[in-house]
Amino acid sequence: MGAGTGRREELSVTDGEAGLRLDHFLVGRLPERSRSSLARLVREGLVLVDGRQGRAGQLLKDGQRVDVSIPAPQPLELVPEDIPLEIPYQDEHLAVVDKPAGLVAHPAAGNREGTLVHALLHHLDRLSGIGDRLRPGIVHRLDKDTSGLMLVAKSDRAHRRLVEMIAAREVSRHYLAIVWGRLAQARGVVDEPVGRDPVHRKKMAVLPGKGRSAVTRYSRVDTCQCFDYIRLELETGRTHQIRVHMAHLGHPVLGDPLYGGRRSRLRGRSRPEVALCRQALALMGRQALHAHRIDFVHPVTGEEFVFESPLPPDMQGALDLISGRVKPQGELE
Repeated sequence: MGAGTGRREELSVTDGEAGLRLDHFLVGRLPERSRSSLARLVREGLVLVDGRQGRAGQLLKDGQRVDVSIPAPQPLELVPEDIPLEIPYQDEHLAVVDKPAGLVAHPAAGNREGTLVHALLHHLDRLSGIGDRLRPGIVHRLDKDTSGLMLVAKSDRAHRRLVEMIAAREVSRHYLAIVWGRLAQARGVVDEPVGRDPVHRKKMAVLPGKGRSAVTRYSRVDTCQCFDYIRLELETGRTHQIRVHMAHLGHPVLGDPLYGGRRSRLRGRSRPEVALCRQALALMGRQALHAHRIDFVHPVTGEEFVFESPLPPDMQGALDLISGRVKPQGELE
């Protein structure tokens, strides 16, 4: 490819990579690029295996050569939007943002406007451009209705290193959640693979032997009547991981409409419990899940950082209610 039109990656399959599908090989070798962007390169014939057009599912052999032609980044078609956004820290390489609930991370079908990326384009002077062009700067995500801290890459150098650090579990991400019921153990580890639900395609599910490795650590902070208030730490970052793992344990996140965290949990409870739970649900129009802390070493300077975010008002209000710090409305009799 000519100067200024893109670049070419020339990769050689090692013995340890023999037998991998081409698409899986590319994800491992080019972690700074999204799976969807790599899949698009394969579909468009820009990935050659020993000089012939590659197929996503073909199995590779030791010593084969894989040539990847990566087009130059296309100009962004996204329009910056003045969406309020807390940015606790930024420098020339990265930013730490505190995402509010209700904000989708990046544009996709059904969410062409009003995303975190649109807000970042307004608030930051630049974003990295080596990933998917609709996801500039995005190195990890939070669900639309999960609030809290995210890392955003401003330089390509930081983007590559942050992706590597997250994959190597060198970035610690801590969450706070309110879950239904009382956990059998005060602390524990959920090590269950997660993948797309074979029946309900909008959901993820625990899929033994089929899903991708997913590990979540949890510990109880407090027991509050019908709920446990817990702290969680991700070792992996699968889609909906915490929500799926807690539902798998039989303790879905309060307010989670997708994984059984709303009114289905009211059956069999006493009238006072039902009244209290209904008030908690009224306060939480979303899942009670907040990314409250992130620990990392700066990918360029080596400086150690720890950032914390307080609970947002809706989740704090629900916690105050179920813990008895505020009086419920009406009589719970």
